[in-house]
Amino acid sequence: MTPFADPDEEAVVVDRVVTERGEIVLRRRGAHHEIISNGVFLMDTRGGASERLLVTAALARVPRESVDLLIGGLGVGFSLDEATRSRRPASITVVEIEPAVIGWHRDHLDAGALADPRVRVVCADLLTQLDFQDRVYDVICLDIDNGPEWTVTDGNRNLYGAAGLARVRRCLRPGGVLAVWSAAESAEFAARLRDAFSDVETLPVPVARGVPDVVYVARTVEGS
Repeated sequence: MTPFADPDEEAVVVDRVVTERGEIVLRRRGAHHEIISNGVFLMDTRGGASERLLVTAALARVPRESVDLLIGGLGVGFSLDEATRSRRPASITVVEIEPAVIGWHRDHLDAGALADPRVRVVCADLLTQLDFQDRVYDVICLDIDNGPEWTVTDGNRNLYGAAGLARVRRCLRPGGVLAVWSAAESAEFAARLRDAFSDVETLPVPVARGVPDVVYVARTVEGS
């Protein structure tokens, strides 16, 4: 999410945590919260149109009425909130690597969606979690870091590479959909998606300042 904070609003640090991946900070600016990782802005509670589209676009492209949904990255909760607004997900699994982010949802952010009985939150690295489970999904939505070409940590870069996408694809049922959020369009990433999936769409979402956010939607072939 591209920041568009009011420069006249003072940022107040709510919590600061140092992890093995570096420093992660929750700040409050006026009525909104921001998450900063290693000094890099990740997201805030303003807007959320592209994060919601991540879920709605993916669900719209799955033919099955009842679906199992995986969300990679809890963030400030826009994608999870959108998922719980729909009756279609039979299960919603959220994988979030930072325990502090999960705690912030309970203590500082609106955590109403976490109470939905369909929701299960797993604190883990997404690729590691996928490697240690046999479960498959109808929809996988990825909103980790700032997208494929602007990662704060090296580990997240692996998720968006060819091997990472292949691992994600193996966890999709035939006819399943992968949706990926990005802070900017990337021709290189779109090409990697086309190598791994049968159909790829690029959905730009205008923001208040800067280049549009982008949601990539990739489908597998039914019966493959």
